Amino acid sequence: MMINNFYKTNSVTREQAEDAVRTLIAWAGDNPNREGLIETPKRVVNAYQDFFSGYNEDPFKILGKAFDEVDGYNDIVLIKNIRMESHCEHHMVPFIGTAHVAYIPNGRVVGISKIARLVDIFAKRLQTQETMTAQIANTLNQALNPKGVAVLIDATHLCMSTRGIHKVNASTVTTTFLGEFKINSNLESRFLKMIEIQSNEC
Repeated sequence: MMINNFYKTNSVTREQAEDAVRTLIAWAGDNPNREGLIETPKRVVNAYQDFFSGYNEDPFKILGKAFDEVDGYNDIVLIKNIRMESHCEHHMVPFIGTAHVAYIPNGRVVGISKIARLVDIFAKRLQTQETMTAQIANTLNQALNPKGVAVLIDATHLCMSTRGIHKVNASTVTTTFLGEFKINSNLESRFLKMIEIQSNEC
């Protein structure tokens, strides 16, 4: 499965983006030219450059430097409790949570900070949690060709807590299991136990 990186183009200028913010302010019922809002379009565009910086990064480049000297290590490598912040592609409001990413090396490992950066690259885009979970797993699988990959994300969506049904305590859990994690239920259970989330079969 190939990953579409959706790299940002320069077809929209910063001036056009700031004008769009002014239009939304006016549509909401306020005056974009009043003192408290005059700098808001610039600030919003600056914030969006951070929120959506993942469009400018290549996840395969991040994972490009791997290490072969692992002395035969072939057990689970888990990076857990990776804080992630993303934006729902349906309402453009945040969903915030934690990612847990594991793989079983097939002779090669990657620096642990690269896994956290991989999560950020896909989180800093307009997303659904389901898609992001699969993108992280599939990219790691393609880049390292490991024996297995497991990704679990647990997140709270502000589109549920601040609008609509206003369910402030609801969280969403998504998983993707590839390779040995998918075919070996014991490995899946070990992964879930290591992150302290038990499946019904444990």
